[in-house]
Amino acid sequence: MPPAWLLPEYVEDILPPYARQAEALRRRLLDLFDTYGYDLVCPPLVEYLDSLLTGAARDLDLKTFKVVDGLSGRMLGVRADMTPQAARIDAHLINHEGATRLCYAGPVLRTKPAGFLASREPFQLGAELFGHAGIESDLEIQELLISALELAGVPDARLSLGHAGLFQALASGAELNEMQAAAMFAALRGKDVPEVAALSAELDAPWREAFRQLPGLYGDVSALQQARAVLPDQPAISRALDELTQLLAAGNAFGNISVAVDLSDLRGDGYHNGVTFAAYAGGQASAVALGGRYDGAGSVFGRSRPATGFSLDLRQIIDCLAEPAARGGILAPCSDDPTLRASMAQLRAAGERVVVEMPGLAGQAEDSGCDRKLVKTAEGWQVQ
Repeated sequence: MPPAWLLPEYVEDILPPYARQAEALRRRLLDLFDTYGYDLVCPPLVEYLDSLLTGAARDLDLKTFKVVDGLSGRMLGVRADMTPQAARIDAHLINHEGATRLCYAGPVLRTKPAGFLASREPFQLGAELFGHAGIESDLEIQELLISALELAGVPDARLSLGHAGLFQALASGAELNEMQAAAMFAALRGKDVPEVAALSAELDAPWREAFRQLPGLYGDVSALQQARAVLPDQPAISRALDELTQLLAAGNAFGNISVAVDLSDLRGDGYHNGVTFAAYAGGQASAVALGGRYDGAGSVFGRSRPATGFSLDLRQIIDCLAEPAARGGILAPCSDDPTLRASMAQLRAAGERVVVEMPGLAGQAEDSGCDRKLVKTAEGWQVQ
């Protein structure tokens, strides 16, 4: 029998001082979102399964833990992503006619980790903008994501832009069926060039060459210029490249984070249908933030709305930051002296950490991280 303290694979505690670092960053990021007008919502941890799995989100289905509700007998899902919950809240509860800006923060649970070192319980923090279909809302989300990465101090951060609509236009033009499109999507996501070549071998020449060119179309604006030359000249493809050109220029003009395009970077959870964002930190292979446009996500709730947004994983971001400094504190004796109690209250009101020394225990200064003591002198209680 395994030890009672053993946690499931890819599930772990966050211990001091990292938990304090994560909480402080959570507050700062939510405050940042608030300055842009994003209202905080707190969706439930479990919902009916059909509410959680919106759109063509097969990836999300495979990530979701499923249980039977003992009250209704219906299937419940433990949320693996909070974006569909935000879409439900916008469509069914808030019901604004204009733009709605929502943000959220909380743990999600997934059946499998995203990578070898990833957690199955990411702490997701994100922002979603509903009700506006124009590029302006994508530009705002990109700006907010860059601001969040900079505020968090993510080292060597870089933002990769893609476009799910571009792949959809190519798959439609090549008349790929659902199974063929899924196989091609997986091959492009994995940068499996030989597999892309094999899957496209029987396609007509323009579409065959287009799919084979995609893995090499990444980098700066020259990659988009090359894409215009080698990809079929169709309205949906031109529109996608126009949007990426505008986002790339705006992203590089705002902030100090590297922004590039990658036309085969097909990230996300399967419901995106427009521009996509993937943010990376130096030294990490997995994205620390994902997002993009997912128009129509609210249709399952009876109200189809344009939508764009992103979410980041606070656990991943903490992992790539420098080790947090010790908190420090003041060790105070255990006494009912009213002057001592008044001094402790005054110090705590000023933001100091004051720890009472319990009688009969050794090493309390070290265990509590205290680097000072509250000592009674002729002038009264003083910090030394």
